[in-house]
Amino acid sequence: MTFEAYEAVVDDSGYEARGRERQALSLGIDRLERLQKGRASFEDQVQSLLYVRRLWTIFIEDLAHPENGLPEKLRADIISIGLWVVKEADRLREEKSNDVMQLIEINRMIRDAL
Repeated sequence: MTFEAYEAVVDDSGYEARGRERQALSLGIDRLERLQKGRASFEDQVQSLLYVRRLWTIFIEDLAHPENGLPEKLRADIISIGLWVVKEADRLREEKSNDVMQLIEINRMIRDAL
């Protein structure tokens, strides 16, 4: 395999990974939008918030990994956003907040930036 062919495979796999991240964020956004519209049972509310929390925990763990290729400052900034998302999802689940819109907006911005 030539170096150029290897680079193409690496670029394709990065593109595919971003596509999976976009899909995962879109699913979380859909679930949060159902909560905002009041179309979710209590169980669905809890599961939706746990989904968003788990998703961002995975992102944070990946960003914290030393082999992550993003610049350190960008990784730190996204980790900060992720920690806020996790905290806000917990506040919603514990009924200490009822503002789902902020979570939706942050997830949309990150998804659209991928």
